[in-house]
Amino acid sequence: MMMRGIRGATTIDRDTEKDITERTKQLIGKMIDENRLKPEQVVQILISATSDIHAAFPAKVVRTFDGWQHVPVMCMQEMDVEHGLKKCIRVMMTVQTDMRQDEVRHVYLENAVTLRPDLSLTKNTEL
Repeated sequence: MMMRGIRGATTIDRDTEKDITERTKQLIGKMIDENRLKPEQVVQILISATSDIHAAFPAKVVRTFDGWQHVPVMCMQEMDVEHGLKKCIRVMMTVQTDMRQDEVRHVYLENAVTLRPDLSLTKNTEL
């Protein structure tokens, strides 16, 4: 087994609890599905949000997945960089896996696809 980082990001339309919860759940669910993850493989999940997100903690979503209640999760504020992507939630999941680094499926949704088009799921599915 190796330790691997799985990256993901999404954006919200409005700073509401509903938008934050729905988009984060969609993102993390897709990261889990695409990488066939079980909670016992996950070492930790770090979630950052840009400074224009205030309505809810995206990290709370992890507890809604069955069996994921004991996975360590931390929320933090993303760096506020001029001209950076706004209303963005980023995820770094550290996992134990047998996957090679080039087999890891990173997930970028909504406007976050612009962050790493080279790692986007669309490109990965063409392989």
